[in-house]
Amino acid sequence: MLPRHGWMARVLVAALLAAGPTLGGWIAAGPARGEAPAAPIINDDGLYTQPWFLTSFLDLKQDLAESHAAKKRLAVIWEQRGCPYCKEMHTVNFARPEINRYVRENFNVIQLNLWGDREVTDFDGKALSEKDLAKKWGILFTPTIQFFPETPAETGGKPGNTVEVARMPGLFRPHTFLGMFRYVREKRYGDTHFQKYLLELDEALRKQGQAVPEH
Repeated sequence: MLPRHGWMARVLVAALLAAGPTLGGWIAAGPARGEAPAAPIINDDGLYTQPWFLTSFLDLKQDLAESHAAKKRLAVIWEQRGCPYCKEMHTVNFARPEINRYVRENFNVIQLNLWGDREVTDFDGKALSEKDLAKKWGILFTPTIQFFPETPAETGGKPGNTVEVARMPGLFRPHTFLGMFRYVREKRYGDTHFQKYLLELDEALRKQGQAVPEH
């Protein structure tokens, strides 16, 4: 478990609230009137989960191919039973309609258990238990979210930890959390670091003549 990333969240939250719909549609993508996401449920492992998370045979190369065919990106969320930040991710972040809708419409999300025994086939074709895959991929905290390339060809038959395009190591506050998903969906990882991506929002505020929040 890892404390949320407060400084980065404060930058993005203030920027989004100040800039309104002019910053790439961030606020414009807010909740539809009367919309309320389905409440998270608790699965057999004791993990909070979303009813729209992808149910699969845990062959990640196949899951990536299916995600690409559906014009979605693939993300893997690592959680563990009793993790307070995992619970907060579900009951706070995913409870926000704009976050819930954006993620479920643009991503296939697979939830894995840091200590789980289910068999998962890595992109390199090797099958391991969830807990052994966590070790292989260097998963140290929960929640950790990994984002992968668009197509199986881009993985080159390599392990997931060597081909991930971005990683969220811990809980980000809501708008920064959404920011990471947008960063991946917009493929900005190809030209800029995530922190620089957030700083671009500061520059957008300056151009609008608005105050830039402290980092």
